[in-house]
Amino acid sequence: MKIYAVGGAVRDELLGLPVKDRDWVVVGATPEDMLARGFAAVGRDFPVFLHPQTHEEYALARTERKTAPGYVGFAFHAAPGVTLEQDLVRRDLTINAMARDEAGAIIDPHHGRADVVARVLRHVSPAFAEDPVRILRVARFAARFADFSIAAETMELMRGMVAAGEADALVSERVWQELARGLMEARPSRMFEVLRECGALLRLLPELNALWGVPQRADYHPEVDTGVHVMMVIDMSARLAAALPVRFAALTHDLGKGVTPADILPRHHGHEAKSVALLEAICDRLRVPADCRDVARLVARFHSDIHRIEQLRPETRLTVLERCDALRRPERFELILLACEADYRGRLGWEERDYLPAAAWRATLAAVRAVDAGAIARATVAADPQAIAGNIGAARLTALRELKAAGR
Repeated sequence: MKIYAVGGAVRDELLGLPVKDRDWVVVGATPEDMLARGFAAVGRDFPVFLHPQTHEEYALARTERKTAPGYVGFAFHAAPGVTLEQDLVRRDLTINAMARDEAGAIIDPHHGRADVVARVLRHVSPAFAEDPVRILRVARFAARFADFSIAAETMELMRGMVAAGEADALVSERVWQELARGLMEARPSRMFEVLRECGALLRLLPELNALWGVPQRADYHPEVDTGVHVMMVIDMSARLAAALPVRFAALTHDLGKGVTPADILPRHHGHEAKSVALLEAICDRLRVPADCRDVARLVARFHSDIHRIEQLRPETRLTVLERCDALRRPERFELILLACEADYRGRLGWEERDYLPAAAWRATLAAVRAVDAGAIARATVAADPQAIAGNIGAARLTALRELKAAGR
């Protein structure tokens, strides 16, 4: 029985990065051997065990065989006779197909160390093409390791997989899982650029894919191309250390521009409502979590209004706050403002500008919240609900008119 550290832990050590999770492969053992040593079995499809003290994952060395289309169509074989080399050859990328033995020596049958030095993402074997999730994984690693290129033969293999319909076999939950992880990487734009280059973006997110080549007004968008702008926005959201709901909102806020009639370009009248409709379709298809859906919906609908607060009448400002439920959920409104900041600064030459509307909206919300709704309710004759609501609304509008008159 021999134990090896494998995969990301070995890769990250070579890159000089902190190791967050360690995975282990056990060669020459049976499930009974592991249980006898106090490990807890957790694997459904193949034998994986949790260490009794560290709770790190230990998997028995295994081989796999493709049995059906998609990423779930595999048969696994784990036995004491399976070698470390047989286990490593089934892995996706050479930089993830290295192991370190208990003495510290690196086992590297697929030259992963050389690819770490050369900063290349390269598939291990033709078996890569059997699992469409690997398309998403390569794209996500490109977002994590922004200075790595993708080997030409690996990109060609990914294109072939897409052409063969493998990307169409991906289930929604796994697509969302990988997209969400990619959005949280250091340079999320690379994930979507890689997916677009191999053709997978058209299959998975056609609404997003449609944005490249769509022009915008150069006075507001010096980068002009809508697809380029959205990539700049999600990278800005990463620079702002934004949470996932903000990054997803940044990705989807301008979807409606992809369906703007050609005869009105580069203007995009009404793109906000169109963006919401396309966003809802994506959320339904990928089963996007409610927190991400809700923030993205509000950003898509109101980002233009939020940008131009100085031009809005007090009535419109109050409507935006109410529609965003900002009085009851100010913390979510802060996420909306952060997504709008990423949108504003995600433009060529605008990256270092201050986003002044955020402070103006915070002052607007503070003025509305300062109105004592309880006192107004108590003072309203007969406690009529409609009269109470009307009086509270009137008081809030008065507060906003005074705020605007003060130049804030």
